[in-house]
Amino acid sequence: MRFTLRFGIAIGNVLLCTATSAFAAESGFDCADERGRLTVLVGKTPKLTWRYEPRAVDVETTNFSLFTPPAFKPYVEALYTPSGVNILRDSPEDHKHHHGLMFAVAVDGTNFWEEAEGHGEQATQGHQFELFGDRQAVGDATLTEKIEWKSPTGDIAVEEDRTVVLHRPAGLVPTLLTWKSSLYGSQGKPGPTFTGTKYNGLGMRFLESMDKGGTFFNADGGTGVAGTAIVKSTWCAYSANADGKPVTVAMFDHPTNERHPATWYTMDTPFAYLSATLALDKEPLQKMELVLTYGVAVWDGTKTKVEVEAVYQRWLKLVEPLVAPTAPAK
Repeated sequence: MRFTLRFGIAIGNVLLCTATSAFAAESGFDCADERGRLTVLVGKTPKLTWRYEPRAVDVETTNFSLFTPPAFKPYVEALYTPSGVNILRDSPEDHKHHHGLMFAVAVDGTNFWEEAEGHGEQATQGHQFELFGDRQAVGDATLTEKIEWKSPTGDIAVEEDRTVVLHRPAGLVPTLLTWKSSLYGSQGKPGPTFTGTKYNGLGMRFLESMDKGGTFFNADGGTGVAGTAIVKSTWCAYSANADGKPVTVAMFDHPTNERHPATWYTMDTPFAYLSATLALDKEPLQKMELVLTYGVAVWDGTKTKVEVEAVYQRWLKLVEPLVAPTAPAK
């Protein structure tokens, strides 16, 4: 028997999250919505937190660490291993615009990566959240957003349909998500020109404890920053200790993406970072429609190239329905 739960935006910044206890018991899914954040859980273990309304500001408390200033873009704020270890860091002091797992490039000269006066904003226009599950706790949690990339003057540079899917197929060990961004220029105008630095794209800032002692490796046998930075490969992974617990994180590039395989940006000094890029610093890209699909897998423990490749191949099968051509949402 298959269960489905759908809900969307209600009033203002509140995304209805009304998973019933019966649904949670049958599907294994649950959710919590607070202050512009949606957390998806399996049982009582969190899997991801999506900051769908980045302009929502936390209520200040005596514990200042709970306060998060408004951001310029929606993003994955926390992503957890199967045992519940978060591997993402949000808005650190050294780079306040680094938000967990985020996507940004420059469009027609407007910088959407950094967050400061004179830079662009990814303005959320609407949300939808769907849970699919069955008694075997197999299914997907799907978050969709309509986003307008606005210049400092308020002009719309591109519109985006963004989909983030948390996959839970039978027998899958890691936490696995898909990030799909479909960007559309305005009809009747020249296609937008996408540019950026060598690290612009789908970027991931790791937990502070993962900054030291980790190892990057890719699908082609490259290891370390020297063997993976500004190198094309179908996937790139990073193994490190998250608060003393070994974890492995991999990012996958889909074959339908522009300039596949992705050019990866990796660094481990003074902090660890991983980005899937289009090498826009080398060659701008002008497209009326730009559709990009990426995967992210997170394991407990240190994994091998063979283990990561096996999940990459499984992911390619899982996302076949998602990468089918679609028209922009109205």
